[in-house]
Amino acid sequence: MMRDNYGDNVMIIALGSDHAGYALKEKLKQFLVVRGCAVLDFGTESEQAVDYPDYILPAAEAVADGRAHGGIVIGGSGNGEAIAANKVIGIRCALCWNRDAARLAKQHNNANMIAIGARMIAADMEIEIVGTWLDAEFEAGRHVSRIEKIARYERRRGA
Repeated sequence: MMRDNYGDNVMIIALGSDHAGYALKEKLKQFLVVRGCAVLDFGTESEQAVDYPDYILPAAEAVADGRAHGGIVIGGSGNGEAIAANKVIGIRCALCWNRDAARLAKQHNNANMIAIGARMIAADMEIEIVGTWLDAEFEAGRHVSRIEKIARYERRRGA
């Protein structure tokens, strides 16, 4: 955790979206603030068509370099956003469509980012998905060696 100006521990979450995810990004931003998180918003700032990598890659870089503790990226399906985020070394971004996917993403994969498809999930499910991911804890154990294998591959290949 990073400390805010008042000395309190604050979880910092990076957000990024394309135009299809803009409204949901704004809703999640409010939810995160109410939960006591600080938000780094990498855009977009409207529903005008944009190219998602322009917003997703900077959000993922903020997680990878430690400016944020985790990140959430949002698009129409969430697929492109997850793919883009996972191109950044050190990112483990899981596409989440329900609470179970979000819980397992953290428990088994220690996902430091999640992707959500704004056009793919039922209304208000996004709040449950994000809350579940934030509240879940990495189980470690047998999962550690799998994550380490991925990290070694990234370092070796410069992925």
